[in-house]
Amino acid sequence: MKKPILVTGSHRSGTTWVGKMIAVSTDVIYIHEPFNLTHDPGICGAKFDYWFTYITEENQPQYYRHLKNTFTFRYNLIGKLRKIRSGKELKRVVNEYKRFYKYRLHRIRPLIKDPIALFSAEWLAKTFDMDVIVLIRHPAAFAGSLKRINWTHDFSHFLKQPLLMRDHLYPFEKEIQDYTDNQHDIIDQGILLWKLIHAMIIKYQNKHKDWIFIRHEDISRDPLHHFKNIFDRTGLEFSKDIQKEVRTYTDSSNPGEAHRHDHIRLDSKSNIYNWKNRLTDTEIKRTREQVEYISKEFYSDSDW
Repeated sequence: MKKPILVTGSHRSGTTWVGKMIAVSTDVIYIHEPFNLTHDPGICGAKFDYWFTYITEENQPQYYRHLKNTFTFRYNLIGKLRKIRSGKELKRVVNEYKRFYKYRLHRIRPLIKDPIALFSAEWLAKTFDMDVIVLIRHPAAFAGSLKRINWTHDFSHFLKQPLLMRDHLYPFEKEIQDYTDNQHDIIDQGILLWKLIHAMIIKYQNKHKDWIFIRHEDISRDPLHHFKNIFDRTGLEFSKDIQKEVRTYTDSSNPGEAHRHDHIRLDSKSNIYNWKNRLTDTEIKRTREQVEYISKEFYSDSDW
């Protein structure tokens, strides 16, 4: 197996964009969110019961074999066949199986894009010797993105993982319990979720100097520079064709807002401050007041 690449971090932080730009390289194949509760069973045979599943050496037996199969392109044919309902689907599954066999045969490098794997990133990196890229996004941009698409979160999924609460989220236990027991609006949910995710990212920054940490805003302002750094540090060639694709997907002629069918083709610079139009002044103030003790590690006054 060639060294896998993990693209993780905050969701709504450009992980799909970054992952797919890296996967323009012919040496890399993009794998979409095996930790997602609705992931393709052909891609990964593991069953995840919780959003942001936390894997350690203590609970790894139920996940290890399935994830190893994913990273070595061993298609879960039996698991996928159980889900098909038509001959058309069967044909597609057979083609997927053949593609995965071809990737394995040619030792193509897997790139796993998965923000839901954030809390398991340390185990993944250690167990499978992965290059790790962690995306960070401004808290107001994160909350504004959730507001735009109305993505709520079930915070009980954290409490139902005692290992995660014990190892990392214990400082937030009272808040998580409150958000499990009581309704909170989408902005407050985004605030707490941002704090949980980025407190974890701070831990990783302190421990893993070899990982690549990138603010969404920085790579959006100067994509060619930052993608070149990513390609260099992961041992991939940043060819002229790849540079052309990066320019195409970040050019100022692209829309400033994501469209449903082409959400990675954007004017990357104008996309940075969309949150100022999505959030009210009161929501921005509330967000800043509640996150600043963490966000100051990533963002200064000028970023607000």
